Amino acid sequence: MNRIPPVSGIVVLSIGGSLVVPKQGIDAGFLRELRRFVLRQIRRGRRLILVVGGGHTARAYQQAAVRIVKLPPDDMDWIGIHATRLNGQLLRNILRDVAQHVVLKDPTRPVTWNRPVLIAAGWKPGWSTDYVAVRLAHRFASKLVLNLSNIDAVYDRDPYRHEDAKKLEAISWSEFRKLVGSSWEPGTNAPFDPIASKRAAAWKMTVVVAGKRLANIEKVLDGSPFRGTVISE
Repeated sequence: MNRIPPVSGIVVLSIGGSLVVPKQGIDAGFLRELRRFVLRQIRRGRRLILVVGGGHTARAYQQAAVRIVKLPPDDMDWIGIHATRLNGQLLRNILRDVAQHVVLKDPTRPVTWNRPVLIAAGWKPGWSTDYVAVRLAHRFASKLVLNLSNIDAVYDRDPYRHEDAKKLEAISWSEFRKLVGSSWEPGTNAPFDPIASKRAAAWKMTVVVAGKRLANIEKVLDGSPFRGTVISE
């Protein structure tokens, strides 16, 4: 089990799109749970930035396109970016009573944020939603990003290929970057995007990879023991 100090103020969550839209379709159960989770955090005085990925929607459209024509990486990325924005609109609507009314598409532009929740999505080719989450954390003076996805922790090797892969409770940015490499490709499936990792390391941030269970994420925020991996200096 792992543990970090309780988190107050602004909380940045990078939400894997596969939690919102897995292969079988939109997961309404997860979305209901996410809404309840968000409302609890607001009652406890936290403000949240939710950055959402493209999930199976992005992959389905990308795979359909490449079955017909060969696409350059930028065009593949744009398909994924628009999928993240669709998912962002979905989150904005289920949180419409507490969320800013516009989904943020560019983390560098001025933004009015006067409600408890800010929803953000993909920006431009070459940058994942993990990268957007890191940019927004830095912009709003937060040193922590929580990563929600189907990946429950960082392992010393690919657990899908190696049965003896070991789960890591903590890892340095230098060691983590050796594991994930240094380049981004559309559809990359890593615990945290390599380009975002480089920026997070430079800004001395902490990223927590803690799976998809919101009860576990709540433990992270409250300073309780949780399952997952802490990536830091």
